[in-house]
Amino acid sequence: MSDSLSAFGDDPWWVIGLKALLIFVVLVVLTLFNIWWERRVVARMQHRIGPNVHGPFGLLQSLADGVKLAFKEDLIPKAADKVVFVLAPVIVVVPAFVTFSVIPFGPEVSFFGHQTPLQLTDMPVAVLFVMAIASIGIYGIVLGGWSSGSTYSLLGGLRSSAQMISYEVAMGLALVAVFMYAGSMSTSEIVAAQDDLWFGLILLPSFVIYAIAMVGETNRAPFDLPEAEGELVGGFHTEYSSLKFALFFLAEYINMATVSALATTLFLGGWHAPFWIDEVWAGANEGYWPVLWFFGKVFFFIFIFIWLRGSLPRLRYDQFMAFGWKRLIPISLVWIVAVATMRVARNEGVFDEGFSGNPQFWLIVVGVVLVILLLTFLVPDKGAVEGDEELEAAAPRTGGFPVPPMPVGGAVRGAAAPLVFGSGPDTVSETVRDSGVSNG
Repeated sequence: MSDSLSAFGDDPWWVIGLKALLIFVVLVVLTLFNIWWERRVVARMQHRIGPNVHGPFGLLQSLADGVKLAFKEDLIPKAADKVVFVLAPVIVVVPAFVTFSVIPFGPEVSFFGHQTPLQLTDMPVAVLFVMAIASIGIYGIVLGGWSSGSTYSLLGGLRSSAQMISYEVAMGLALVAVFMYAGSMSTSEIVAAQDDLWFGLILLPSFVIYAIAMVGETNRAPFDLPEAEGELVGGFHTEYSSLKFALFFLAEYINMATVSALATTLFLGGWHAPFWIDEVWAGANEGYWPVLWFFGKVFFFIFIFIWLRGSLPRLRYDQFMAFGWKRLIPISLVWIVAVATMRVARNEGVFDEGFSGNPQFWLIVVGVVLVILLLTFLVPDKGAVEGDEELEAAAPRTGGFPVPPMPVGGAVRGAAAPLVFGSGPDTVSETVRDSGVSNG
């Protein structure tokens, strides 16, 4: 075991229990705050007021929503598998809490007179542990959709499983470059490796790919296809109500915090002070101050989640899957080869002295090129745009929306001429007359 991991495993039982309790409380309070914050931010983006009645600035609105859900009638569909139906929300919410056990909040501090790191535990494969535990939560979504006895719920569960497989592959490949560069899978050692320069700058493509994949992993807009109300009513939780629905809701917001905390740990220096404040303030990374830096970065990512929800429409399912398999995964593989090549070249002494001979410089250059290539895939295809323009040119443009001809006596007389509104006072009567439909 390395020196950085030797600090774990020797804490007394009361310290471990108190740490676990604090993580649970922080995640619950963070969920209540994030719900309120999302409603306020989206309201401001849409020129609305948002919650402002319950408590100062409406801060107790999330608590009121939780009480309302608790007192709602708890229904179980007749066609549901009752045991699985009840267990599914629990399977979703428990891994959401467990994943935070290896997230470092800060350095070693004096915790009620006992010297201990601000982290529940750590292990040599901590990041793989997070991904493995997070993958268990998807079973709850799939089982919840299957056990509901509803077609809409089943389709939402199947979508979620396909979405998880697609974007967890891209997310895992994005993290491979971090493992290679840090030389470890331990979260505390990865944070220590970013003491000089954050991996979000050095490994820019990994950062961008992870940021996209984490939105898909959490089923958030514009990737909220498993719960698309437009075609699936509510997706996998359509048949859920009361506290069981609240557990699904809680798991979604905790997973947002989890992927944001993991992104902070792997790419933004973890609990290290931002903007290199520690160079002018010696105590910025000591004591409990790093907790403030850590949560500040987490809130930055959560704001990105909220911003995307208030800005972008939902993607089509085929666009979403094609983007994952045909764009993110191939670019991730190319980036892994580039990082491995740079690491081998550095170890073999290929680079000369000086700025241009710094492997970090060339990694940043290659990373920027790959990110630009990735962003070009978001530009609409010219051929597709021209095809859409031809379809629009072929459509009737006489002043309104075409509708089917009016039936008379259970049949449609005459030709199927479109009924077009809004082109003039006589448009409707002339179109009806030409289609052979009389007023009688």
